[in-house]
Amino acid sequence: MCGIVGYLGKQEAAPILLGGLKRLEYRGYDSAGIAVMNGGDVNVVKEVGKIRNLESALDTTPLKGFIGIGHTRWATHGEPNKTNAHPHVDGTGNIVLFHNGIIENYASLNKMLQEKGHVFITETDTEILAHLIEEFYEKDLEKAIRHALHEVDGTYGLAVISKYDPNKIYVARKGSPIVIGVGKDEYFVASDVTPLVNYTRDVFYLEDYEMAIITPKGVTTKTIENKKIEKKTERVTFELEAIEKGGFDHFMLKEIYQQPDTIMDAMRGRILKDEGIVKLGGLEKIEDRLVKANKIVFTASGTSWIAALIGEYLIEEFCRIPVEVEYASEFRYRNPIIDEDDVVIAISQSGETADTLAALREGKRKGALTLGIVNSVGSTIARETDAGVYIHAGHEIGVASTKAFTSQVTVLALITLMIARRKNMSSELGKAMVNELLKIPEKVQIILHQNDYIRDFARRYKDERNFLYLGRGYNFPVALEGALKLKEISYIHAEGYAAAEMKHGPIALIDKDMPVVFLATKDVIYDKVISNIEEVKARGGRIICIATQGDEKIQQYADHVIYIPDTLRALTPLLSVIPLQLLSYHVAVMRGCDVDMPRNLAKSVTVE
Repeated sequence: MCGIVGYLGKQEAAPILLGGLKRLEYRGYDSAGIAVMNGGDVNVVKEVGKIRNLESALDTTPLKGFIGIGHTRWATHGEPNKTNAHPHVDGTGNIVLFHNGIIENYASLNKMLQEKGHVFITETDTEILAHLIEEFYEKDLEKAIRHALHEVDGTYGLAVISKYDPNKIYVARKGSPIVIGVGKDEYFVASDVTPLVNYTRDVFYLEDYEMAIITPKGVTTKTIENKKIEKKTERVTFELEAIEKGGFDHFMLKEIYQQPDTIMDAMRGRILKDEGIVKLGGLEKIEDRLVKANKIVFTASGTSWIAALIGEYLIEEFCRIPVEVEYASEFRYRNPIIDEDDVVIAISQSGETADTLAALREGKRKGALTLGIVNSVGSTIARETDAGVYIHAGHEIGVASTKAFTSQVTVLALITLMIARRKNMSSELGKAMVNELLKIPEKVQIILHQNDYIRDFARRYKDERNFLYLGRGYNFPVALEGALKLKEISYIHAEGYAAAEMKHGPIALIDKDMPVVFLATKDVIYDKVISNIEEVKARGGRIICIATQGDEKIQQYADHVIYIPDTLRALTPLLSVIPLQLLSYHVAVMRGCDVDMPRNLAKSVTVE
């Protein structure tokens, strides 16, 4: 879960690499390093911590040269320190390597290489890879890299420069994304397109088991079996403003405020309002199979897994198709019961989540129809599924997902409507749901107007050590998401529960020091939630309620109430999650946390 950037051309490499690493810092920020070729030598600067530390080091020790690679790290093997920071070198110091991923058989490779006399100075799996290339080097670096990669179990996005081939960059990919940008007499390498758009809009992606050799004369692509392949460039269309803060203090706050637009973008061109139906171009060819599915299995991780829970509620209620929601990390290791009449839907913001991709491949191996719900165009999941839907949330920089979550839920509502109208949903209900969906962006904007109020009362809770989030029905997944957001960015321990389950354990935690957030919107189980609130109130818990506009009764139970507009019960999560995002954001800021890059987390989780 790291960011790689590379440059070969006629400009000084170091400033380009440093700027690229700043764009990629959300992918990992434990340490960072840059290596630049200068004549026949490779000069390296690396530092622990954020990119700004590396930038300061480069001010003191500037690097000159027109070929180089850089890396920002999220630690897997070895603690974050300067020694373990990338790049890593072989025993001769001639091969310099950056790596994103995990070498799963590093221990056996380490033992083998030590028996051959290799000495290691870091705790990383990446250093083993550098020494493995050295072991196979016999006057042909490309061949040595290919030979080494055949011995590796695990994942890699790899970039290598060397004194042996001072005018080349070697890159390779298995399970960890690599994109190559093509400019005028210059070439770029990165883990995603964000570092490239300043310089070129023409890119192509490496697939698994492919490598590229970049020289001043061009790029050669081939498999690691040494079979040449042709790549066609595609045009990157997003604008630089999408990856700037735009006047907000943090990317996360910007992305929270973008949700009226991103929710609408997820629906744009997909709804036939007068007919109450949905058309999803990415699913047209497989729509019949989806409607006739015996079972739908969602596989996802983190916030995407929570979105999938809402998808389960939607599809089972309106489409009457059995749904299972699986943690991607567990799915393929328990021999799931899947056949050709089932549908496996992978949900991932990045489209590169390693666990989700592995689960998707397991579903495909068992013969299921596979779909992807992703944000990143051209991502691996988008390319490997039989069909899918883009959520069109735009680039999400904040590590804690906000706008991607609501866009995922919006797309799940659209998929539900598409299936249900084909199966059993009346035209009247279809029109009602479509009309209400189209009102959601305006209603989100109404909630955002309460930002100052939420910030003011958040100050009372910034020093708490624990939170409990409770909801029922469609609001139960929202309780999980609210708790996840708070712990991700503020480091306060928080748990989400189905409200009725509280008395089966968590009620033991309730006292005057326990803030409890209730999702208490007006619906068919409102009175049940009120009973759960009474149980907490009787034990001295402090209560924050997310309630429906106009519900004055709720004020007698709560210390604070945040009102949201009324909507259809099934669409409530698109509104009730917004105040929880703002609450988490403000508490984290007041605690002095880095909300965009919280400790120990990375945006694109490309390792299992």
